[in-house]
Amino acid sequence: MGDRAGRRGRGPIARLVVAALVAAGCMAGGVDQGEPQRPAPPRSGQPESQTTRADGTTSVAEFQRDIQDAVRLAEQYWAQQFRASGQRFTPIRRVVPYSREGEVTCAGQGLPRNNAVYCSVGDFIAYDVNWSVAAFRQIGDAFLFYLLGHEYAHGVQVRLGGRYDFTIQQELQADCMAGAYLGDSVRSGVLELEDGDLEEFREGLLAVGDDPDQPWFAEGSHGTAEQRSDSFFRGYEKSLGACGLG
Repeated sequence: MGDRAGRRGRGPIARLVVAALVAAGCMAGGVDQGEPQRPAPPRSGQPESQTTRADGTTSVAEFQRDIQDAVRLAEQYWAQQFRASGQRFTPIRRVVPYSREGEVTCAGQGLPRNNAVYCSVGDFIAYDVNWSVAAFRQIGDAFLFYLLGHEYAHGVQVRLGGRYDFTIQQELQADCMAGAYLGDSVRSGVLELEDGDLEEFREGLLAVGDDPDQPWFAEGSHGTAEQRSDSFFRGYEKSLGACGLG
């Protein structure tokens, strides 16, 4: 999703930022915070399906374009999937950037800094914009598409009425769904990967697993690095049929 040669580090700092990025994500949202509010009608004036390709810069303007593209493509993808199965799809209500702790709330709980979540109560995705820009510059643009794809998948889980005995089931399925969205978008030509983007996904996912000592059944568990990577690439390679949505 853009030539990143010479612009993003792959060392320990980048890996630590990736780990914080997703380990913190979903902790205030997910699908267990109550029923979503009635979604707003789909936004008008959305561009038609087209190939999206990041230009490889690290500017705030590029970050904003990547966020907008990631949301737009996720909406298009899930609308097509729902339509193909004869169901009506309503996009996630809004995507909200914030910069201060508690500036945005979910079910009465203020969201902390350094986070990205889906909140089912208000049917929105929220992300700390300063932290996300820093991660974008250190890690890469492709990872933004994964991050938004994962959180958007939580909204789809709510729309499908998913029920989970353990958080880890919900999170690994969302990883798989994000992989399916991205893989299918690449195969259809809607999204274009650049050299290194797959490796960026792979290295990022290997850095975001739970602490090895965390029980898999604990509330908030997302899965080990291997489980998360396996789930994402299973969806990426085999599409939604591999994600247990049936």
